[in-house]
Amino acid sequence: MTRQAAIQLAQNKFDDGSFQNCLKKRIEQPTESQNPARAPELLAYLSQDLMPAFRAMGFECQLIEHPKAKAPFLFAQRIESNALPTVLGYGHGDVIRGLENEWREGISPWNLTESDGRWYGRGIADNKGQHTVNMQALSHVLAIRECLGFNAKYLIEMGEETGSPGLKEVCAEHADLLKADLLIASDGPRLSADRPTIFLGSRGCINFELSIESRSGAHHSGNWGGLISNPGIQLAHAIASLVSDKGEIKVPEWKPPSLPDSVRRVLADCEVDGGPNGPLVEPDWGQPGLSPAERVFGWCSFEVLAFKTGNPDNPVNAIPPRAKATCQLRFVVGIDSNDILHALRRHLDKHGFDFVQITPSKDEVFKATRIDPEDDWVNWAAKSLLETTQKVPAILPNLGGSLPNDIFTDVLGLKTIWIPHSYPGCSQHAPNEHLPSALLREALQVMTGLYWDLGSGKSPYQSIAI
Repeated sequence: MTRQAAIQLAQNKFDDGSFQNCLKKRIEQPTESQNPARAPELLAYLSQDLMPAFRAMGFECQLIEHPKAKAPFLFAQRIESNALPTVLGYGHGDVIRGLENEWREGISPWNLTESDGRWYGRGIADNKGQHTVNMQALSHVLAIRECLGFNAKYLIEMGEETGSPGLKEVCAEHADLLKADLLIASDGPRLSADRPTIFLGSRGCINFELSIESRSGAHHSGNWGGLISNPGIQLAHAIASLVSDKGEIKVPEWKPPSLPDSVRRVLADCEVDGGPNGPLVEPDWGQPGLSPAERVFGWCSFEVLAFKTGNPDNPVNAIPPRAKATCQLRFVVGIDSNDILHALRRHLDKHGFDFVQITPSKDEVFKATRIDPEDDWVNWAAKSLLETTQKVPAILPNLGGSLPNDIFTDVLGLKTIWIPHSYPGCSQHAPNEHLPSALLREALQVMTGLYWDLGSGKSPYQSIAI
């Protein structure tokens, strides 16, 4: 009954194909939440796959429905003692659309395929592979210790790829059921494929549309050029008032007051690297005076996701009547999410663009979150990862992307530790989604060691209890 025995079991189960077979069955289920026809698959993934797997580990399971959600939520718990710490896990079983016709020849999104040291399949990175690692790690601790040594709760949703409808309400309505001391979950990428990573929250995200409607129809550019305004030109200038030609944000309310010293310290040894398939970091883009890691994990970024005026596929010699751009702001702690669009309105008006319309997206607004990088739970988790891998883990104050982490921090009042099992070049949401098998093998060892340590009686929970 040792830590090393549990980790060795995790290695053995990976090497003999047991882990791969379990993951293969989950990849084969086309749980596309963006496709209404897949509703039966969403329910089946929970009731026919995950629930039996949790019950085999001694968990009690129930499905929680909410009118906003397209499928139920799965709640599973194993309570061993009220004197032990309780950890809440989270994952999602839904995936983005398969895009079957766009994958490499011989590879299907709905089949786990091994090629050149990589495992391919829709959801392997986001999020089936990640919660499968965590569930299997729990089973390995149970097999060796015959108990977890802590109380485990798990919440699985089937709508994350459509904005997690109902998740906030379910957590608020069932706060007592979900009560825990800590969230440990896995999503998103590591800093790099070979470096274990911990992140402590996520950047917030808000999408919106800027548009100009100048007139009802287009007019000949020869007859009217120089006489009537061009909304495409006007909108380009409006956007230029928001961000410089080097990507520096110009709206004061969209920039945090400062970069905390604790954030600078943990990011000092973090190098942003997308791997051989990722783009190269452009040193002169974004907020000047910050390192690449500070720009993506400690600062805000504004993006124009799409811009349309006229007919780009079949342009004609006419001044277009309208223009629109779909924009996005990813923001960190320190930005008032309720003031983002109001600040935009004030800024545009101040710069003479009061005729530009702002339309909020219908998508959920993710709020920015992060716990203190020097929190005892962070140090504990980093020590565990170091002991398992002999690698100093990267500690990121927050994910560069966005997750519904504010629900766990603000609604449930939890500290959040995320241990990602993906990497930046995984083609998440794209054709040919994959993970290196070596990364998955190490991730299984990491989580087995982490869960073992949580039940060892030497976590920050015991210090607080004493």
